[in-house]
Amino acid sequence: MGTLSQGKKMKGTITAIALVSMMSVSMAASATDIADDGSLSRPSVWSMGIDAGLVRPVGLAATIIGVGLFVVTLPFSALGGNVGESAERLVVDPAKMTFLRCLGCTTGQDNENRGARAMHDSDSQ
Repeated sequence: MGTLSQGKKMKGTITAIALVSMMSVSMAASATDIADDGSLSRPSVWSMGIDAGLVRPVGLAATIIGVGLFVVTLPFSALGGNVGESAERLVVDPAKMTFLRCLGCTTGQDNENRGARAMHDSDSQ
């Protein structure tokens, strides 16, 4: 019985260390995305890898959990008159972050890219 308990404790420790390591690398990768002059640059390979391997799966889980919470709380939201706001926060925001944001981009970079694309599209018409 002691060996099983030690195994579970070791697994929890390894999981915690892995998560802290990934978060540290993620923050370092995000910091390198900003150019010296303060302007936003294209995402680095590290940002893309961490986004694809860690952030997107967490975003997908958040979207699925948000849908479940939205359905469970829908009667209360309807009574309170904030169904739209509830849907926006619990479902739409995580889904946008997961499926619409460019790979490896921060929110600022994604907004900048969308603005540039919109300007380019309006110029070409």
